[in-house]
Amino acid sequence: MANIMIVDDSGTMRKIISRSLRQAGLRVDEIYEAGDGFEGLSILSSGKNVGLILSDINMPNMDGIELVKCVRAQGCAIPIVMITTEGGEDVIAEAISSGATCSIKKPFTPEQLQEKLGGLL
Repeated sequence: MANIMIVDDSGTMRKIISRSLRQAGLRVDEIYEAGDGFEGLSILSSGKNVGLILSDINMPNMDGIELVKCVRAQGCAIPIVMITTEGGEDVIAEAISSGATCSIKKPFTPEQLQEKLGGLL
């Protein structure tokens, strides 16, 4: 079982992702939610055991790419999957080059989550 952190400025999207993870049958224990990158970093620094981060790219305060850079700068190797509506390959390439593990485009199905995340949990 893994603890997952979902970072997205939309509370509705965080609930959709959480429900989709469970529908996909992924081995999830706790799900932590953060509204932006700063909240995500706060959860990580609080000592919570997070095994996977799912993050939107476009968020206020601290976006997903900055979150990836900060997490990696701390030497943390947690897999980070970007979940985004951004279709631009340059944005996704920047996220990957900054240290993101992979990306999933919205809208997605529980089956797509299972396919992408199954090997990371």
